[in-house]
Amino acid sequence: MTSRPTPSPGAPVRHTPLRRLTARGRGEAHRVASPLELFFDLCFVVAIAQAGVELVHAVAEGHAGEGILDYAMVFFAIWWAWMNFTWFASAYDNDDVLYRVVTLLQIAGVLVLAAGVSRAFGEHDFVVVWLGYVIMRLAMSAQWLRAARSSEGAERTTALRYAVGVLLCQVGWLGLVVLPEPARAWVFLTMVIVELCVPVFAERDFSTSWHPHHIAERYGLFTIIVLGETIAAATVAVKSAVDEHNALNELLPIAAGGLLIVFSAWWIYFVVPIHGHLRSSRQAFLWGYGHYLIFASAAAIGAGLEVAVEEAVGQAHISTLAASAAVTLPTALYLLSVWALHSRHFKVGIRQQLVLPVTALLVICCTFLGHWAVFAAGVGSALAVALGETLTARTDAAAREARATAPAA
Repeated sequence: MTSRPTPSPGAPVRHTPLRRLTARGRGEAHRVASPLELFFDLCFVVAIAQAGVELVHAVAEGHAGEGILDYAMVFFAIWWAWMNFTWFASAYDNDDVLYRVVTLLQIAGVLVLAAGVSRAFGEHDFVVVWLGYVIMRLAMSAQWLRAARSSEGAERTTALRYAVGVLLCQVGWLGLVVLPEPARAWVFLTMVIVELCVPVFAERDFSTSWHPHHIAERYGLFTIIVLGETIAAATVAVKSAVDEHNALNELLPIAAGGLLIVFSAWWIYFVVPIHGHLRSSRQAFLWGYGHYLIFASAAAIGAGLEVAVEEAVGQAHISTLAASAAVTLPTALYLLSVWALHSRHFKVGIRQQLVLPVTALLVICCTFLGHWAVFAAGVGSALAVALGETLTARTDAAAREARATAPAA
């Protein structure tokens, strides 16, 4: 949380209205997420929830390919705006009045984006989504201009590159609004590449400051919120199905399996703190970019559980195999993504390294188990957690025994 001068005893705490937006230290002690950042995350998850709802409708109606493409496009806009703010805040958060106001403007932008999600999916009308994204990105550009004004030399050049790069990208995103529908997928792909290149270009001569523990905590908190939204969405789906169709027997395996999947997803992500691995900007950038897959797949698990529930009560126009795949495929993607970004850095030996990749393969195989697919995937995920903990405990015990029996130097 942002540090403040300690007031004298009995003196009222006054909030400084305006301060210079200067870089914070990478080694700053006790750096944690601020209340504003937590509020920011909660509001962004509103947009993720809207995207998940529309993905459920698309898949349940038999338009999975089209729905997944729209979901990927909308989710990128949400994730990229969230990620840019997160890294900027780690570097420059001074928590003054202007910083708070501009951050709240970004929140307003994501709520506008959320309001346009249904039209983007249903009518392929991206005007409102584009407007919400532009609001968020213009606010982000303003923050970078503030940082440039308070810095000099290479740091100022980097801040200006960010500001200009963000502004220019908004011109390119206009293609989603003005170009014919067949060209929009190519516009999206092109602009994703351009957006991802802005930080690489901006920081080629100077790396902005960021706090490893703060960044790891911010990503971890957002993962928790997304998994929480997944549980909430699945709970609402099960409740509705029970109330309207009295199909508790059909839904219990899905509910139990879904709960095991989400619990396992949380455990696997947080089994080892990651901030110690984030030592260089290159490592951190790859890790941060890769979280698109973690966040998107975690949210898609909730959408898949809703689809599975709708299919179980006869409300989805798809096969049991397709409904099962709506859960197992994002679950497998989540397991592989967390392994690639987190777990493989801390696993010792081939057996530990293979736990999550093999589990992901087994989860995909569960797709063909009919109405028991989700339950089987949940059990498989839970067993992977148990096996991983067992292998880690054995390795740690062997290491302790080796140290105990080693001759003194």
